[in-house]
Amino acid sequence: MKICVIGYSGAGKSTLAEILGGKYNLPVLHLDATFWFGDWQQRTRAEQTAIVKSFMDENPDGWIIDGNYQKICPERLVSCDRLYFLNYNRFFCFKEAFKRYKKYKGAVRPDLPCKEKFDFEFARWLLYKGRTVKCKKTFKNNIKNCRGEVFVFKNRRKLNEYLSKEYGGNNINRTASQG
Repeated sequence: MKICVIGYSGAGKSTLAEILGGKYNLPVLHLDATFWFGDWQQRTRAEQTAIVKSFMDENPDGWIIDGNYQKICPERLVSCDRLYFLNYNRFFCFKEAFKRYKKYKGAVRPDLPCKEKFDFEFARWLLYKGRTVKCKKTFKNNIKNCRGEVFVFKNRRKLNEYLSKEYGGNNINRTASQG
């Protein structure tokens, strides 16, 4: 099975990807880890695309890729069997991102090779820049172009209900707080 997890920053894409990776015994690639390296340095689009294509080629039987980065290897979105879209409101995502910052402050997260930070630019991204009409249109296009099953969750409660039904009691809140 090939799965993509997309959604707004702070929604819990990486956590959901890890849960699904454990349930399906599939390798997980976090696109933040292909975009960022070192001390918040950015890789080129060509480097990122090469990493993603290599990951997909090395795992032809299935994979999970979490993250947006629409211009990086867009064929992942077309070829996936399932697409999960975490379409949560900006204030929830802001709160969750800040909780994550407090948990990992000054440390490297498992899904990101840089020390955790929460600055004005990121807060602005969470609340405004990552919510533009263009961003929303891109999410709609990704959903429209996906040939697989699409799951859209408007809030964490709905996602947890789905996870409980599908996977017997898994709860993203419990997993995130433990992880």
